[in-house]
Amino acid sequence: MDEGDETPPTIARHGRLKSGGAVATVFKVLAATLAVVLVSGASVATIALWDVSRSVKPSVHLVSETTAGPIPQIGAIDGGVNLLLVGSDSRQGQDAVFGTGADAEGVLNDVTMLLHISQDHKNATVVSFPRDMFVRIPSCPDPKGGSFSAMSSQKINTTLTYGGLPCTVETVAQLTGLDIQFAALIQFSGVIAMSNAVGGVPVCVADKIEDRHTNTFLDPGMHTLSGMAALQFLRTRYGVGDGSDLGRISNQQVFLSSLVRTIKSADTLANPVRLYALAKAAVSNMQLSDSLNNLDRMVQIGLALKDIDLDKVVFIQYPTGVSDGGVKPIPEAADALVAALKADRPVVLSGGTGPGDIGSVVQTPTPGASAPPVASATPNPSATDGATVLPDAATGQTAAQMTCSKGRTLNNQ
Repeated sequence: MDEGDETPPTIARHGRLKSGGAVATVFKVLAATLAVVLVSGASVATIALWDVSRSVKPSVHLVSETTAGPIPQIGAIDGGVNLLLVGSDSRQGQDAVFGTGADAEGVLNDVTMLLHISQDHKNATVVSFPRDMFVRIPSCPDPKGGSFSAMSSQKINTTLTYGGLPCTVETVAQLTGLDIQFAALIQFSGVIAMSNAVGGVPVCVADKIEDRHTNTFLDPGMHTLSGMAALQFLRTRYGVGDGSDLGRISNQQVFLSSLVRTIKSADTLANPVRLYALAKAAVSNMQLSDSLNNLDRMVQIGLALKDIDLDKVVFIQYPTGVSDGGVKPIPEAADALVAALKADRPVVLSGGTGPGDIGSVVQTPTPGASAPPVASATPNPSATDGATVLPDAATGQTAAQMTCSKGRTLNNQ
């Protein structure tokens, strides 16, 4: 840490499952939601405008945010978009089932995800930042007054504690060199509401998942998850891969890619009731930056996402390697990813679905189970024209890939 660092009391939940990677879904939920929030056109926007706007929570002003000019006529937003979604593990205002007492104290951003939409609206990249990744934290305003000193090495999931959503945004902006115009914060209840709004999300399980911590027990095959079952699937860590948070991120991408496919399906896009429910679930369960706290702006971002092909929506784990007590960025792979985003270039993955494919696998489940055909994880040379092919250390998948969760039984825990 830098000399003179001001460090709040340690929060002893960094490694606990209950602190939730569950919300990790939410960024994709928002990305997908914005793609669908009223994409059916002005009719749904007009019908829902008044009721949805009543649900919007007070907004948050970001450190580098300037007063936005008048919003133009509704249409896709001009240029590219960088939007950060932060999933808080705070139990404040949440159901007691998520924890009370000591479990309810402190606030960590266990999920930090960046959505980048290209200037031409032909590609979208969603980057997941592992919660235990050590990063430099810039000086952040203290919500109680004054500011916290810059810190040379702290886990990224403490930024919400130091200075709220603006501090997390400033940290990611410093890490990536990107101008982040929009941000949103969400809690556990939002995951439940949004999975319900789309009528459930089908997920593929390759191997049996058994996790007493989240009460998640799933056999190989296809499962349509909604409500608490969806939340707990996203929270499970011990029941997938090698039990690590990186494995959980990879597992969550099984859900997220399916969620995007579900939202972009004809069944959802042609259903005004479902679209409205999804829009209301989004704004009712998020705290938005001033720049995003406007229904018209959300519609514009949604329209920018609407026509992006599934194979051009790429989910990536920020490349990291094991460090003492956490993980740290892998410079070569991380630099390649950041350079592509800053240059607004599409990216192609050459690695697997996760580090060692520990959380998900590109395959069908056990023979006899019903599952859709899977797409190859190997880049198509014709699809790399003009794109940056990332090093193997940058792992993930596209929304077009059908992946399955790699389960873990109690006997292996």
